Amino acid sequence: MKNLTLLIMNVLLATFALIFATEATMAQDPVKVDPKHYKVEFENDQVRVLRISYGPHEKSIMHEHPDSVAIFLTDQYVKFTYPGGKSEEMRTKAGDTIWIPGGKHLPENLSDQPLELILVELKPMPAMTK
Repeated sequence: MKNLTLLIMNVLLATFALIFATEATMAQDPVKVDPKHYKVEFENDQVRVLRISYGPHEKSIMHEHPDSVAIFLTDQYVKFTYPGGKSEEMRTKAGDTIWIPGGKHLPENLSDQPLELILVELKPMPAMTK
């Protein structure tokens, strides 16, 4: 009976750990965790194109993007906070296009104006088959 109880407890613990790990991984997709600000405009096996819109002084939650290209539709003044607590501010002009390495961040619009951009997320290339 003692072994059965121990087995049941181990199975339950492993199940909860798996559920938590799965939710934590899924929770980093900005479209899923912050649909107010992130909308998928196009997606295929090579890219996902997001329209990102924030009102004045709006803030997101921590999420992650793969390597991407950003095309800014409005002037922007934003702050990015990173997982370790470090943060940086960035200004861009409407029409600017920049490369953004993949990673986790929490963005915040520091401006009194709305911001909007298009983010082209690059997907990993499929393995070549012989």
